[in-house]
Amino acid sequence: MTQYPPVPSYYAATANEAPRRPALQGQIQADVCVVGAGYTGLSTALFLAEAGFRVVVLEAATVGWGASGRNGGQIVNSFSRDLDNIERQTTPDHLRLLADMAFEGSQIIRQRVRDYRICCDLKEGGIFAALNPRQLKHLEAQQALWLKFGYDKLELLDRDGIRARVGTDRYVGGAIDHTGGHVHPLNLALGEAAALESRGGVIHEHAEVTQIIPGQPATVKTRDGEVRAQFVVLAGNAYLGGLVPELGAKSMPCGSQIITTEPLDEATAERLLPQDNCVEDCNYLLDYFRLSGDKRLIYGGGVVYGARDPANIERLIRPNMLKTFPELAGVKIDYAWTGNFLLTLSRLPQMGRLQDNVFYSQGCSGHGVTFTHVAGKALALAIQGQADRFDAFASLPHYPFPGGRAFRVPLTALGAWYYGLRDRLGV
Repeated sequence: MTQYPPVPSYYAATANEAPRRPALQGQIQADVCVVGAGYTGLSTALFLAEAGFRVVVLEAATVGWGASGRNGGQIVNSFSRDLDNIERQTTPDHLRLLADMAFEGSQIIRQRVRDYRICCDLKEGGIFAALNPRQLKHLEAQQALWLKFGYDKLELLDRDGIRARVGTDRYVGGAIDHTGGHVHPLNLALGEAAALESRGGVIHEHAEVTQIIPGQPATVKTRDGEVRAQFVVLAGNAYLGGLVPELGAKSMPCGSQIITTEPLDEATAERLLPQDNCVEDCNYLLDYFRLSGDKRLIYGGGVVYGARDPANIERLIRPNMLKTFPELAGVKIDYAWTGNFLLTLSRLPQMGRLQDNVFYSQGCSGHGVTFTHVAGKALALAIQGQADRFDAFASLPHYPFPGGRAFRVPLTALGAWYYGLRDRLGV
């Protein structure tokens, strides 16, 4: 069996209390079996449970152990490739649905937090920071694009405007998305798991799926048990492993690194982020940061293709943090960790069916906090026979990486080097 060691993250150290959920033993029945207790699986399961379905979730490790409990915690609207890119790859009807959903994930999260009283340090406002005039022009174009699709909550910031929200001289301007924001991501996942259980859903942890046998019903096997279900949803994303090789060929796990400082005094925290917004820059290999609920700076960035764990995360990320905030030179780093997200060649999410009753969603490509909640709603509605949202996502092309698994890491890294060079040159 795969080993799932504890994650040495700030989030794990400050997680809300959660029950121990036993592994699956024996055979059970369900309407829907969901594989994976991250945001995609929990969101799908909760929407279904609210609609009266009997739902069982199988998780190889623990709730939120993967990307859902390790990410930067930033609520970012739209997708990793924006609507102008999508417009060239789908039909007008599907584009309309995708445009509506591009700004819905943030609202689903807020509704979950509100309805189920989830304590996850939810804060408002997400900033895109421009390091050069080219990036600022991109943000102007992004504002116009989003306005074209009816979204008017993205406000441009000049140099003084961003300086009033981010205590650094690095940025020439930026934009603030007023329905963006940030959360303690693991506590959001734990809260959604508790919400699912309050609706009658069942979660089995330490229940790694070993086989899925097609049929009506389908059978989902673990080492010590099995679930027979009318529908199956695969929601393992970067941690699905080799369970479904055909999905693995269309995606690549990638690691991102995060560090967290010791608690900052109130005056320092106020200087760094006076409005307590989260920030991401506009580089291809971007940095992202925010304050935690107890006033630590959480700073992340970098990509390791193929999801290898770097030997020294602090050494990779701390220099970037100090470029942004030189005054933190003497501040201690209390936590450093890495986690995997799933990258697709197109940078667009992948949703589809393996059989009539086996669905999947994967490949958030760095926009997972919001997309997973939209995906959960689309998958749940498709299982209920309302497949228009699901079909809109399924219409997007799914490309295999050139050269197969052997070449996806070096070729993608080469592309990232090129775009990283463009970032550094400001072109």
